[in-house]
Amino acid sequence: MSMPFYVSPEQLMKDRADFARKGIARGRSVVAVQFADGVLFVSENPSQALHKVSEIYDRIAFAAVGRYNEFENLRIAGVRLADMRGYSYDRRDVTGRGLANAYAQTLGTIFSSGGEKPYEVEIFVAEIGDDPSADQIYRLTYDGQVADEQGFAVMGGQADVVAAYLQERYVAGASLDEALGLAVAALGHTSNERGEPQDRVIPVEDLEVAVLDRTRAQPRKFVRLRPARLETLLGGRGPSTPAPPDPDDNAPGTGSSDAFPDDPADPTDQTSGGVSPLEDPLTGAPPVAPPPVAPPEDDSGPL
Repeated sequence: MSMPFYVSPEQLMKDRADFARKGIARGRSVVAVQFADGVLFVSENPSQALHKVSEIYDRIAFAAVGRYNEFENLRIAGVRLADMRGYSYDRRDVTGRGLANAYAQTLGTIFSSGGEKPYEVEIFVAEIGDDPSADQIYRLTYDGQVADEQGFAVMGGQADVVAAYLQERYVAGASLDEALGLAVAALGHTSNERGEPQDRVIPVEDLEVAVLDRTRAQPRKFVRLRPARLETLLGGRGPSTPAPPDPDDNAPGTGSSDAFPDDPADPTDQTSGGVSPLEDPLTGAPPVAPPPVAPPEDDSGPL
């Protein structure tokens, strides 16, 4: 009779935790920031259909990182639980703490059971009150642990690097545009393979931004910010893709000759130094005004 393979409970839990953490770290970070009028969620998400941030109930929002199919099942279960509780009792009985406790029980049961793999997800459940002191952000990990975050919170991806950036610059009571600029800059602040910090500008089209805004007149306080409004709130952030480095280690764009090098074959080049732009280099004839050119016709019609 063969002896069954034995694994200590401590080693089993450690292996399951490592498995879940690695899956979560492969995703992109999600940032939740409290500001003067509510809670802001920002994530880098190129998909326009698969959302990381969603509405649960009137004043409650849900954000997650990890495997989409797993946290989408949790989101749907949370929506059903909130709707059933609000319908059976009262809408005021649906609270973020109650949903966080329900999620914690589900994640803890799945993590401790040996019959299935643990969920590779982390979750934010946020709720806003009538004033900033009543706002709550709950963070739930893959094993069902619940943490009450204050000010800001980060999960997924290089969460430690992003959180350190926010820790140095976060100011309580900031406006929406200030909180948004800080969150986007924090998401772009990452480290390379050698552990060196590097900053990048995330395109607006790759940002998923949502807000729980207590100033809205509607009972439902959740709203998504579209790219057109994000452009207005973020203002000028520079190009989305940085310019390639100059081979001579000179900063490009510092002068007209650096940004647009001379082209001797172009008679309209205004940066040639030795000869006037329209002067004949052989005869030295004075420049002649070019004939007027009519603008091209636009045959495309109205858009």
